[in-house]
Amino acid sequence: MDTGRTSLLIGEEGVKNLSQKWVTIVGVGGVGGVAAHMLARAGVGKLTFIDFDKVSSSNINRQMVANVNTIGKLKVKVLKAQLLEINPSLEIDVISKRLTKENLDIIPACDMVVDAIDSVKDKVALIVHCKEKGLPIISAMGAGNRYDVPKFYLTDIYKTHDDGLAKVIRKKLREAGVKNLDVVTCDSKPVENHSGTVGSISYYPAMCGITISAVIINKFLEKK
Repeated sequence: MDTGRTSLLIGEEGVKNLSQKWVTIVGVGGVGGVAAHMLARAGVGKLTFIDFDKVSSSNINRQMVANVNTIGKLKVKVLKAQLLEINPSLEIDVISKRLTKENLDIIPACDMVVDAIDSVKDKVALIVHCKEKGLPIISAMGAGNRYDVPKFYLTDIYKTHDDGLAKVIRKKLREAGVKNLDVVTCDSKPVENHSGTVGSISYYPAMCGITISAVIINKFLEKK
């Protein structure tokens, strides 16, 4: 992959540093799929994707893996194929399983874990596991039921507000004894939606994923 434009910003040493990093993304939908694309294009050398789901027509409005030709295909496999067309030398492992408390051993000893899953139960299990194992992790908070101009930022979960998902996760992490957690969140209040299904728009999950990837890349470059 041509890294000329990237090296103008971070230098050849920075490019080499990123090429030696390994990121695991759990959940490759609207947030995780975009984060994967940004990390791959920035030159991160190894990625692991964990997701059990298949592409559906309802994913097309916001997920990088979704189009009329990928419906019914495993998201992790579609994403792998996409990224290898961008960087053929990229190392990618895919695990087409739902992450649960019972199979947390599938999380590899990588440089960073991205939590981009929706299930509160599984999300908490992943976070607690990473904290116990000393694995760096960054978690995506709420990106649904919003359509204003998104302003995502990095903070500790105990400093979040106006984020219903973060509120629920905070409580459960406190009960589990987790003292801190890097999260990407925004302050926008969600719109009312009584349908029982979370509403979404193209750019909101994408901006969350982009912010997560930016945070990770900057953390890697700071530790060179």
